Amino acid sequence: MAHAVKELFRGVKFAIGPAIEDGFYYDFDVERPFIPEDLELIEKKMLEIIKQDNPFVRKIVSRKEAIDLFKKLGEDYKVELLEEIEEDEVSLYEEGGFTDLCRGPHVDSTGQVTAFKLLSTSGAYWRGSEKNKMLQRIYGTSFTNEKDLENYLRFLQMRKI
Repeated sequence: MAHAVKELFRGVKFAIGPAIEDGFYYDFDVERPFIPEDLELIEKKMLEIIKQDNPFVRKIVSRKEAIDLFKKLGEDYKVELLEEIEEDEVSLYEEGGFTDLCRGPHVDSTGQVTAFKLLSTSGAYWRGSEKNKMLQRIYGTSFTNEKDLENYLRFLQMRKI
């Protein structure tokens, strides 16, 4: 998803994007809030990236090397996170020209992503503090097959009723 957002939104900066109980989210610093049509565009771009079947390559680098890389990329949030950790080494994942800081693990390639849906957006203050910038969060979910995804989406619809 982050790679797709980078392709579609000029000047985007990346914050954090963890897995959560029901899927995942990622926080972005973008010029304007995401709208439902943006999620459709992002999903379409994600499908293009999935079809490329790019391998996820894990690299272990020194914390200093990672800081230097993300400073060069203008990724202030990543730099802030890296400057606060104590580990001497961190893991980066590369895929199709996109690099991100991540503990992992990941599937072997983008082609292994089979069933996903971007569910919603919201605002989220950086590091949970209203004193910090409001970022844009995208929530999504992913399953190993379309049937399980469809069942989950039906469950979410029923829960709204």
